[in-house]
Amino acid sequence: MPIPEEVTGDEIDKDVRQELQSLPKTLAEDVARNLVMVARLLDEDPEAAYGYSKVALRLASRVAAVREAGGFAAYANQKYSEALAEFRAARRMTGSVELWPVMADCERGLGRPEKALDMAGAPEVHKLDKAGQVEMRLVAAGARRDMGQLDAAIVTLQSPELASNSVQPWTPRLRYAYADALLAAGREREAREWFAKAVESDRDGSTDASDRLAELDGVEFMDALDEREGDSDVASSSAAADDAAADEDADGEGEKD
Repeated sequence: MPIPEEVTGDEIDKDVRQELQSLPKTLAEDVARNLVMVARLLDEDPEAAYGYSKVALRLASRVAAVREAGGFAAYANQKYSEALAEFRAARRMTGSVELWPVMADCERGLGRPEKALDMAGAPEVHKLDKAGQVEMRLVAAGARRDMGQLDAAIVTLQSPELASNSVQPWTPRLRYAYADALLAAGREREAREWFAKAVESDRDGSTDASDRLAELDGVEFMDALDEREGDSDVASSSAAADDAAADEDADGEGEKD
């Protein structure tokens, strides 16, 4: 797959670069450039990112960072079985529990919410940092919802992190998930309150909380293009009406003559 010339591979994280030092220099550079493309395209073009990840895997499947990148690319394309296999391989290589929450979410994607809940209660969770523990809580709540246990999902999300006024990277998603669960349970007033809190904390627009809040408030947005087309239609109708009136006037004058 083509890679822009300006992508050198030096853009990757220093820890990943260190992992690649076990490879011959030219090979390491090729793998690094493909990993850069995976990172760049993962959100905007997951399918292309997946393609670059497969190239990296073909070149260096024994590098943990490559297996991890392959896992996230597969995950972004909803290839959950493949993603889980790559995450497991990366975990075996590193011994890290960092991927535990996303591995559990793969189990959800495969239709095994019970397995995800088992993982949420495993000893590995206690080894996660705060961000990882919050992520695991989100996955567990999602698994509860998969099983139709809305009240349990709401309780799962109730935590010191949710109640805290401190805004952390995970705060918008946690508040959003809580609001969404409340709404699914028919608790609209509380849901509106938490969607509003999610909006307050979501400075980067990582969720659509503002849209959900507007929906609850009955606000309808009209696309700018639709507005322009509407104005054009009105103008056309007005012009047509003017033309018709002019024709009538001409006919009238002709009859007088």
